[in-house]
Amino acid sequence: HIDRLDALIQKQIAAGDESCEASFTAEVFDSLLECGFTQGEAAQYVAIFYQLRRAFYFINNSLIGNSPCMKQLRKRLWDNIFTNEGRWYIRCFWNRMEDFSTLLLGETGTGKGAAAFALGRSGFIPFVPSRHCFVESFTRAFVPINLSQYPETLIESELFGHRKGAFTGAVERHEGVFARCSPHGAIFLDEIGDVPEPVQIKLLQVLQQRTFSPVGGHEVCRFEGRVIAATNKNIGALRRSNAFRDDFFYRLCSDQIEVPSLRLRLQEMPSELEVLVRHMLRRMSGESEGDVLDRVLTALIKGVGKNYAWHGNVRELEQAVRCILLTGAYHGDRWADRGSDEWLAALERGDLTVGALTSEYCRRLFRRYGRYEEVARRTGLDWRTVKKHVDGKA
Repeated sequence: HIDRLDALIQKQIAAGDESCEASFTAEVFDSLLECGFTQGEAAQYVAIFYQLRRAFYFINNSLIGNSPCMKQLRKRLWDNIFTNEGRWYIRCFWNRMEDFSTLLLGETGTGKGAAAFALGRSGFIPFVPSRHCFVESFTRAFVPINLSQYPETLIESELFGHRKGAFTGAVERHEGVFARCSPHGAIFLDEIGDVPEPVQIKLLQVLQQRTFSPVGGHEVCRFEGRVIAATNKNIGALRRSNAFRDDFFYRLCSDQIEVPSLRLRLQEMPSELEVLVRHMLRRMSGESEGDVLDRVLTALIKGVGKNYAWHGNVRELEQAVRCILLTGAYHGDRWADRGSDEWLAALERGDLTVGALTSEYCRRLFRRYGRYEEVARRTGLDWRTVKKHVDGKA
């Protein structure tokens, strides 16, 4: 029934928020009953079959690339949905995943939003045998909010909602994202590193107690979905400066997933550039082969070279492709920080001492993993030595 499940995914995307009937699920359900499953077990497995196909569809189509780090990313996202052992998930966790929060880390433009989108649309949605459909559409399951776009005075209202008259300008009742999220969905808190401490405390309460109250209201509302958060900032540095509370971090970090930079992807597999450009061209124009692809790739190599740092990551590459389609050329981001390029050039010239090389390597690993202990494990150095290199005291 794989083809039918995949067709149902496409049908549901087109239909939107109204759950589509899928008559073939009755056949699947009856087959499971004939094999000796109870009605409850059969309904659970039909829902899991659908969830498996949705997870594969969104992870596979949203996160393109064959480099080792991208394969690892897709595996991490799969485990985030189904746990590291499928038997555990089926036996214990299929209806308890709201207790597992996710923190996506990575530079701006790497695709953290795409990763969150894939996770948010791949949750378990119960099957209703009598109606031959699922209780709701997965298109309702993902509720994103970019926290950096709101002033501090409005963040609470956008998150938790407010009652009429709660503050000046609150002329009517407003539902926040926590109220709009379905029990089988997920909220995506983008730019979580920009959240002020008072809001962190209120979010901590939601993660701990699974409850919240609208601004200006006293009723207690329950939140049953999952929480996915993301930031391009160094969480370790934010915690050391007390800009990000430790207790809040520990409630968010059930799973920390690093979304790799485009630089790393191309270092591991240079041919990934062609894979990405082909995908982008197909999405932009329907053309992905022949002279269009060749022209864009030639212009990229001519304009920025093979060792360009891609400071804006995949987002910059997408705009570079558009720029080439419009103007015929792309010469890179001349306003970006060139420190990385200069360091690589110095490395190639042989101008770096062992101390400078070690310090920079430790700093880069720390920016990626945010923990001295992890850098020490990867470099074979003592963590105190790592800290000196990272802090510039070595």
